Amino acid sequence: MNNKRSQPVIAGLDIGSTKVSVVIGTVTADSKIEIVGVGTAPNTGIRQGIVVNIEATTESIKKAREEAELMSGYQVEEVWVGVSGSHIKSFDSKGMVAIKNKEVGPQDVERVIEAAKAVAVPQDRTVLHVIPREYKVDGQDGILDPIGMSGIRLEASVHIVTASQTALSNNLKCIERAGIKVAGVVLDQLASSLAVLSEDEKALGVCLVDMGGGTCNTVYFVNGSVAHTSIIPLGGSHFTHDIAIGLRTPQIAAEEIKKKYGSAMASLVSENETIEVEGVGGRKPRVVLRRDLAEVIEPRAEETLQLIQNDLRMSGLSAFMGSGVVLTGGASQLEGLVEMGEFVFDTPVRRGSPLTVGSKVGGLIEVVKSPAYSDAVGLLLYGLKNSGKKYQSAHNNSQSEDILGDSFNAWTLKVKSFFSDLF
Repeated sequence: MNNKRSQPVIAGLDIGSTKVSVVIGTVTADSKIEIVGVGTAPNTGIRQGIVVNIEATTESIKKAREEAELMSGYQVEEVWVGVSGSHIKSFDSKGMVAIKNKEVGPQDVERVIEAAKAVAVPQDRTVLHVIPREYKVDGQDGILDPIGMSGIRLEASVHIVTASQTALSNNLKCIERAGIKVAGVVLDQLASSLAVLSEDEKALGVCLVDMGGGTCNTVYFVNGSVAHTSIIPLGGSHFTHDIAIGLRTPQIAAEEIKKKYGSAMASLVSENETIEVEGVGGRKPRVVLRRDLAEVIEPRAEETLQLIQNDLRMSGLSAFMGSGVVLTGGASQLEGLVEMGEFVFDTPVRRGSPLTVGSKVGGLIEVVKSPAYSDAVGLLLYGLKNSGKKYQSAHNNSQSEDILGDSFNAWTLKVKSFFSDLF
């Protein structure tokens, strides 16, 4: 990356089903992130998180990157990439080792994580994350950090997230073709959780739903640790498609109508309010009741929330969601969705945006305060959390360009070791 200024630079790339977002930040001396550039571009090359058109996706990445670079004055050469989609699968695993020297040290923790990872993963799948849920020392459970504890036997319960090697390779190919190196790959909802959730919510138990264009990605936290992740193959583009068919209007016009006038509950809309709807194939625009629009959207919104509720029930974690449900992502901005969610889930629901929790980021915060940027901002926070020493040494040496440009060549090594870091 360009080192015109002394601060090291970090960038996040969110490749969604409807748009690509690039957010650029600088890392300050006290390890905070200052947002300096944001770029977005529409994307038609992804369907439910899987690349269906490499050329279109590559062009979208280039456009978003150029926009962010123009705003920030920095040149992006390396990004943290968010992945999601129907190809993501996750499962739980356990491992057990004998504790050396009768006291748990960092090496014991590494060994027990390795033991938990020693499960048969199909050759066509890549392990993205190995996330510790809890540890046991001589049968005593509920331990989040066992280092320094005395005992003979150490056990670990971990949550392993895998991705299709083919789908991941196609994503990386698009990024590589756009001339950008990859610092690391992160599950979208894990990144979003860093930008949106507070530590108190994670400790009490919370379900985060990242509602994108093609999928709804969920992550469950119990006692501060990731307990479960899942993907629901419905998203904002399904709402848009329903509007296009129901009101007989082009997809682009349907998307605009959804953003401006859409509501998940018809009862929240005035009976007399009207909107203008563009016709198809050169036909004249029509005036329809806004309530008619809401009645088209409402069944799909209810179906989506019911599927999330069913996923919550099937996970067996409903009783542990003390903080309720947090909706984020671009599709969560639909008016009335939170109110409908409280009715469907029968638990507190809020809409989460990147700046609702603490002061983790500064700079152009007004530009990224929308829930649509939760992923991209979370990727910056994840990158800083997992490679903070790298950016700090860049500060000390004032040579961030050299330090930040090495990681793509070490990609195969990082898949094995990097994603095993504690989340």
